[in-house]
Amino acid sequence: MAKHVSETPATQLLKASKVPFTEHPYEYIEHGGAQHSAQVLGWDPFHVVKTLIMQDQDAKPLVVLMHGNCKVSTKNLARQIGAKSVESCKPEVANRHSGYLVGGTSPFGTRKTMPVYIEKSILDIPKILINGGRRGYLVEIEPAACVQLLGAKAVQCALLD
Repeated sequence: MAKHVSETPATQLLKASKVPFTEHPYEYIEHGGAQHSAQVLGWDPFHVVKTLIMQDQDAKPLVVLMHGNCKVSTKNLARQIGAKSVESCKPEVANRHSGYLVGGTSPFGTRKTMPVYIEKSILDIPKILINGGRRGYLVEIEPAACVQLLGAKAVQCALLD
């Protein structure tokens, strides 16, 4: 397996913004999720961040960055962002908003600019793995980059999976 993965909109944005990152390709499996990638890469799933495309009651899309071993409390999230309700987008809708395939969604370099919310405790981790814009491809970055590049707002809505 090649060490270098071809560029994605996510890695182009990280490079253009001079954000240091390291690449972590792995064998993608359908519905394996962050737990699978954490396992094969030898990382704690708490440090592997999933990128979730969700929507509010008006079907306005938003991005939620969550620990790999947690779920989003949509009720808590909605309350914190001033929405009536929040739910996951259907995969084809998520793909359309992000420009990525579900399972390979990166918060960086999305097709549409969407508000980004990050689980507050992720910001306490020195380095995270997050999707680099392709299935089976994570990048290791400092979580602060999510705030600097995406204007991610900290929220508290994690539920242990």
